[in-house]
Amino acid sequence: MKEIPGNIDFSGLTARRLGPNDREIICVHRETMFLEAGGDPSELRVMTEHFRPWLHQRLFDGRYYGFALMDTGQPVAAIGLMNIDWPPHPSHPALDQRGYVLNVFVEPAYRRRGLASTLMKLAEAEFAQRGMSFAVLHATKAGKPVYEGLGWANTSEMAKTVS
Repeated sequence: MKEIPGNIDFSGLTARRLGPNDREIICVHRETMFLEAGGDPSELRVMTEHFRPWLHQRLFDGRYYGFALMDTGQPVAAIGLMNIDWPPHPSHPALDQRGYVLNVFVEPAYRRRGLASTLMKLAEAEFAQRGMSFAVLHATKAGKPVYEGLGWANTSEMAKTVS
């Protein structure tokens, strides 16, 4: 297992890699994140029912990875990461993958301490270590200023639910 970069300040917390035993905390963080962003609680429960087995498989085979920040053994912040297949693109003309950041969450009592920025720095270091020179994410209103402050830029992505 790769070491966690030592040049990042964890504000007195301990950083560790996510593993299969983190499935439930990731599910809780994800559902809470979307609820705080204005999501419908009943739709989010359905989402989590389907996300849980999806996540389970990917935590075990390493397709979903990331970090948790721990305070006396309790996860207080976490970030999920993936490498996603993507055709070579002007932003990464020689690569057929890009990094993807998801499920960035900080417990309310630990917010406003720079922990989301710390997690993002860990993510960027991890992507670089894995050979990913380009990454994307979808930002909530609350997260957008954090990402912009770290140099992440808006893209022209659009979305539509197709039925």
